[in-house]
Amino acid sequence: MTLTDETEAALIEVVRAAAKAEILPRFRRLAASDVAAKTGPEDLVTEADLNAEAAISAGVRTLLPDALIVGEEAVEARPTLLDGIADAPLSVIIDPVDGTWNFAKGLATFGVILAVASKGETVFGLLYDPIVDDWIAARRGGGTWYASPDHAPQRLSFAGIPDGDLTGFLSLFNYPREKRLRLADDMPGFRRIWSVRCSCHEYRTLVTGGADFSVSNALKPWDHAAGALAVVEAGGAVELLDGRAYRASITSGSYLVAARSDAVLQRVRGHVGAILGTGTV
Repeated sequence: MTLTDETEAALIEVVRAAAKAEILPRFRRLAASDVAAKTGPEDLVTEADLNAEAAISAGVRTLLPDALIVGEEAVEARPTLLDGIADAPLSVIIDPVDGTWNFAKGLATFGVILAVASKGETVFGLLYDPIVDDWIAARRGGGTWYASPDHAPQRLSFAGIPDGDLTGFLSLFNYPREKRLRLADDMPGFRRIWSVRCSCHEYRTLVTGGADFSVSNALKPWDHAAGALAVVEAGGAVELLDGRAYRASITSGSYLVAARSDAVLQRVRGHVGAILGTGTV
């Protein structure tokens, strides 16, 4: 199943409007009562997350009334929503503020992620930056594109990037201590390993040529469905360490590697595979 150009454009406008109305007015203006912890002190939710998800969900219902809506905050209240992605003819997966910790601490590295999937396969993905008001959008079979209100869409591609030492994203503190130490010991094998605590901007950096790969330990679909499609449509490769192709309906069981080419993915697998194995944390 594919979306029309008009529906894709309308979804982008829904996200832009929600960011303008619900996210930006709260940036660096959150009261203590506007922020709460979910699973721990670094897993936060703010009034911006809740209100933006409600606004985006309302817009999606208007455009795609038959779609299953899977928002990060909705899943927090109703985890079984995730089970519907595999079979739903159309599901819309929303991360209303990706990088909430950054947002809550006043750091400008946050975004909005929206993905549309059909029976677990992502068909459209959006990585939106509210601060700059620009976005990267990908359509299955239609490429990955950078655009903004005053910038004609520009197709993104990994073609022509020379081989060399690798730069990538891997957040050490998302792993158990024994694996963390071994991963750190392996880092001299790369040019640079870093994390910006925001899947939206890590994927954006990857598909615009600022990094070669990312390794993720949690398969939350709102973090990866859009970005993985953007990587593949730009000519890259995405795969679980257990060898499966990534789908938005896979939410546990392995680690995820995205890379600008299959050759890079296999190089990264050679480094981290022996340390991480195939099972998730």
